[in-house]
Amino acid sequence: MWGNVPDRCAGGGAGNEGKAEVAGREDGNRQQRTPAGQGPAWAEELLDHLRPAGRDVRRVVGWLAGTVRGSVALQDAAGNLIAGTRLPLDEGLVTDITAGRIASAAWESQERHQRLVRVEHPSHTCVLAVSRETPFDRRAADVVTHTAQVIELLLTARESTAAGHRLRRATSDLRLAILQLLMVEDTIAARRVAAGLWPGLLDADTACVYVVESDAAVRDRIAEECLDGTGEDALVVRCPAMDGHVIVVSPRDSTGETLRSLVGRHPDIFLGGSVRQSLARTATAYGQAVSALAVAHFRPDKTAVYAERTRPERLMDPGALRGWTARVLRPLDTLPHHTRAELLATTRLGLEFTAVSAAKVLGVSRNTVRARMERVETLLGTDFADLTVRAVVHLALNTQIGLPDAQYPDDTGNSTLRLSDLLSGPAVRTWAQDLLGRLDADARNPRRTLRTWITAGGNAERAAQILGMHPQTVREHVRSAEPVLERQLLAAGTDLYEVVLAHLAVGDLDLPAFRRHD
Repeated sequence: MWGNVPDRCAGGGAGNEGKAEVAGREDGNRQQRTPAGQGPAWAEELLDHLRPAGRDVRRVVGWLAGTVRGSVALQDAAGNLIAGTRLPLDEGLVTDITAGRIASAAWESQERHQRLVRVEHPSHTCVLAVSRETPFDRRAADVVTHTAQVIELLLTARESTAAGHRLRRATSDLRLAILQLLMVEDTIAARRVAAGLWPGLLDADTACVYVVESDAAVRDRIAEECLDGTGEDALVVRCPAMDGHVIVVSPRDSTGETLRSLVGRHPDIFLGGSVRQSLARTATAYGQAVSALAVAHFRPDKTAVYAERTRPERLMDPGALRGWTARVLRPLDTLPHHTRAELLATTRLGLEFTAVSAAKVLGVSRNTVRARMERVETLLGTDFADLTVRAVVHLALNTQIGLPDAQYPDDTGNSTLRLSDLLSGPAVRTWAQDLLGRLDADARNPRRTLRTWITAGGNAERAAQILGMHPQTVREHVRSAEPVLERQLLAAGTDLYEVVLAHLAVGDLDLPAFRRHD
């Protein structure tokens, strides 16, 4: 509250002859008490604007204009209009108010009557100005004074809310940056960044990756629940590639149970989890979690953990596989270590997902992803448009990431082994025959369709031309093979590349050409 001060100062204002009455200096009492008892109706209406659903400064200013039957402007010290309609005001009075010399003032002329009140803002002072044709009676003056106080509260709350949003956004961006470092195998930098806010979070050597899927409209709320449930024991990131996904990286075994409990509380969310992987294999673990997420959609509990089934590389001689991998990737060894790691990590993600998704996860443009992958293509002397090439390079990259550089001997006796030698082993051939043999019972011959579709680079239209059928029929055959093989095929990634390797192992597809190697 403020009371009138008998000082009067003559002066022109707002382009008219008038007088101004100064009130409520800095040492004045702005907080007089309202008499006990039920307040007037306008007070109840004003209080409604403090409810969560009505906290809008523009609405309050509009309500004030209608209540006092006048025009209202809320402006900052620089004269910028925050709400209401712009009014001609006495600049001297506005300066005195914003400078803190006076708290309020009244100005009048023959045509208009004005009240100006200082409104404190966390970062600067504003002026609430009310102009009307009739003089201000006690009711109108009280409405203006109390409205100024409500606006102060709303501006302070809005500033606090905005600061909170900025802090949460900065923290969210930091979590994403840590994930992106893990995706490109830079675990040292990731730990260094995480240590400042979440000490000990990435101290472990291994972690599991989970992907929680929800409707995009509720993802922020789900992400907050993930943060609340895991505390500082997990890295929670809103996926930059999929609007409905939340990625959780955690070394703690308890995180999986916490997230399953979250899924149980919500009817329309799903959870996919990876097996435990080293931090350097976060990208691999992420791919596993996404693969498990697809399975979760068909589970009653809406959750799934990646099935650690028999992998073709596990059926190969480890020494021979290491020697072959070193030879395939040797052209990249001439690059600086950082450049080599960047190219390998980007290519690994680009083969596992689309270039667009990989770019969003890494925080770079898709053109950057494509340029890096094209450089790897050139160095390896091959073409990633060929699905067999993608499968073979994917095999080499996943072998490379699990081995220290010291385990790549240049003079190994297995260095002359070719891909055909790795795939011709009895264990690999038996695995491949058993896998593809599951399709033989289908009279539509989806195995032939799948083989042709792979040869056509996963393009249904080209495969349909070769087979003489409709493209939709090709897609249906490929889609029907997914539950039989227990692998996703229409989405590029580990599942598809395993099926391609199986075709190579049984001789249904030709081995890809590497101009420098195999």
